[in-house]
Amino acid sequence: MQDALFYTFAFLTLMFGFLVIANPFSRNPVTSAMFLVLTIISLAGLFVLLHAFFLAAVQVLVYAGAVMVLFLFVIMLLDLKAEERRKIKTLGVVGGLISTGAILAIFLSSLLKAPLGATQSPVVEGGTVALAKLLFTQYLLPFEIVSLLLLVAIVGVVLLSKKDLK
Repeated sequence: MQDALFYTFAFLTLMFGFLVIANPFSRNPVTSAMFLVLTIISLAGLFVLLHAFFLAAVQVLVYAGAVMVLFLFVIMLLDLKAEERRKIKTLGVVGGLISTGAILAIFLSSLLKAPLGATQSPVVEGGTVALAKLLFTQYLLPFEIVSLLLLVAIVGVVLLSKKDLK
């Protein structure tokens, strides 16, 4: 039963993640934001299967709740009519494909360098103390990089929501 649930949640996560980017139903960004909420909920289901109940709850409360409200607020502040008329730029697509290929190459090279049967993450069974120790010792640099990315996103939101005072 656990395997079937894993494959179901994994398929839903991938499908909703694809629909966030390539949405055939609507060009409205609000629809993409709702697919992102469904992606986050599917990821929370995967966390529950891993017995990481705290991470599943944080995923739903923080990301599906607070961050998505912030995204929707920014989407509503922007001029949606002008955004819908935009054409897809070739340079942006090429740059996105190159960056995605680079990330995929880095991922595959690190996956091939890892020895077979070696596990990198300890079994924490959803405990917050072990998670905090692991997060603030071994994964401190990625944690700080994510916080800087969130800061850049907040600054970008403030700059995008400013009205031109000309």
